[in-house]
Amino acid sequence: MASSANARPVYDEPAPFLGVARSFSGRAWRLRPADERQAELISQRHGIDAFLARILAAREVSADDVPSYLAPTLRDLLPDPSCLADMDAAADRLSEAIINDEPIAVFGDYDVDGATSSALLDRYLKALGVTPRTYIPDRLAEGYGPNPTAMRVLAEEGARVVITVDCGTMAFAPLEEASRLGLDVLVIDHHKAAPELPIARAVVNPNRLDCGSGLGQLAAVGVVFMLVVATNRALRQRGHFSDIRPEPNLTRLLDLVALGTVCDVVPLRGVNRAFVTQGLRIMGQGQNCGLQALGAVAGMEGAPSPYHAGFLLGPRVNAGGRIGASGLGAKLLSTEDPDEAAAIAGRLDVLNAERRAIEADVLDQAIALVDRDGLADRAVSVVAGPSWHPGVIGIVAARIKERTGNPSIVIALDDKGMGKGSGRSIAGVDMGASVVRALEAGLLVNGGGHAMAAGLTVAADRVDDLTAYLEQDMADDVAQARLAAGLTLDGAIACSGATASLVDLIAQAGPYGSGNPEPRIAVADARIGYADVVGSNHVRLTLKGQSGKTLKAVAFRAADQPLGQSLLGNADMRVHVAGRLKRDSWRGGEAVELHIEDAAAADH
Repeated sequence: MASSANARPVYDEPAPFLGVARSFSGRAWRLRPADERQAELISQRHGIDAFLARILAAREVSADDVPSYLAPTLRDLLPDPSCLADMDAAADRLSEAIINDEPIAVFGDYDVDGATSSALLDRYLKALGVTPRTYIPDRLAEGYGPNPTAMRVLAEEGARVVITVDCGTMAFAPLEEASRLGLDVLVIDHHKAAPELPIARAVVNPNRLDCGSGLGQLAAVGVVFMLVVATNRALRQRGHFSDIRPEPNLTRLLDLVALGTVCDVVPLRGVNRAFVTQGLRIMGQGQNCGLQALGAVAGMEGAPSPYHAGFLLGPRVNAGGRIGASGLGAKLLSTEDPDEAAAIAGRLDVLNAERRAIEADVLDQAIALVDRDGLADRAVSVVAGPSWHPGVIGIVAARIKERTGNPSIVIALDDKGMGKGSGRSIAGVDMGASVVRALEAGLLVNGGGHAMAAGLTVAADRVDDLTAYLEQDMADDVAQARLAAGLTLDGAIACSGATASLVDLIAQAGPYGSGNPEPRIAVADARIGYADVVGSNHVRLTLKGQSGKTLKAVAFRAADQPLGQSLLGNADMRVHVAGRLKRDSWRGGEAVELHIEDAAAADH
């Protein structure tokens, strides 16, 4: 068995890992593959722990790249913005508008990526003495992305340049109207693109088909930061800066880049690692009063981390766009007034609580449809319901995906015969590309997205046709993903090996997220002690190792699932328990706990 008290696993365990061919949740366990010679080379060359070295090797980090991976910097990892198609044209037009004091409007999306992108541009332009008009569409009344009416409003207000952020790539009719009105539109986006591009002065999108930058993993806020870098360079070349008009400090904007990057669940590889690592450091300095106020109402403690960004700050920024005023998030992140920030943060916190209640109701209805129609056995789970709040369907889709293991789309039908849908995918299945193909096939009114998430608009009477199309289109990729499915682990330890020093060791290879999964470890051959249901369907328990060492653990939202039922109903049973080790914030000090993702009987 690959386990030890000092957390140095033996990595010659044959599949299935620890002999677990079928866990309590029905999965086989596998050890994450790694080049063992590369791991040894990493350990020897850089003098790092063998356990950490294998984590890096399993994530295909070469020995040469270890220093920049463990300490990512923009100096080493930020590409030349000019590698992005149309970037130079966008930077030239924006710098020209800044120099000539032309009215500039920022048209953003209402999610975290859009809010951070809008706020980043707002802060940058204001640092240059330019006050832009920020326009965030109403989610219910206007929907996603640019619309002709909004373009007319901005033109009537006097805008000359409109920058669309986190949207615009598929907005053909609205941008045609913008062109007719004499607006110069700069599209700054990252969503999947069709072969045809909209009419615009520039379309900067690493996922447009003719862009050879290799930066398709960027969130929109990352692309916006690249635009700011390019624009700053263009202004410098034009001699715009002086002693009385100094260059803005762009590093101060990285806290917004980090927040948007984490919340949009893009791969934390390459420059994204530098954005998040450096951005979280800037966030910890408390320079953005909006983020400070939001952290206060969210009860955020300690140094900012991807967890804080993704689970405390992000949902509250999103809450305005989901069920309240769509522009609240961008306004909070842009303001320099602490009192205004505190007021907006408090309102967003209230809206987030309301969102959770609405989400729970829609989720119950959606799960009932999934169970009734046997959707867990389909290639994709598509559910639709009348009067569902469109602001929560993305979160519900994520919960359905967790429950079924399938790509999932949740559609809110209105009383006008239309449906707004939001989807979440699984690793190996590009949902955004599939939705774009459905749009091109004439099944959608609108649609787009990226690999792991998508949004769409569909006529209610085409939902069945759309479902049939997506099932056929995704079937092969889903089948391949299922073959590769199972629970992948990075090693196993005994209860006595679950220490704070191990948690700190693992943290060195962070930040973790999409594309750089946080290591999952099995606590091997422990007995279930106390187990009970706490909070909202969570299972809390204690594990006792052979040495007598105990470990607290929790399985979130598992009480009504096979995993939770097995843990609750088998006191003193010998088990292997898989999950992620965390410092125990309640007990503090050197205390740790295991966040359980799966478990299996140990007496095979």
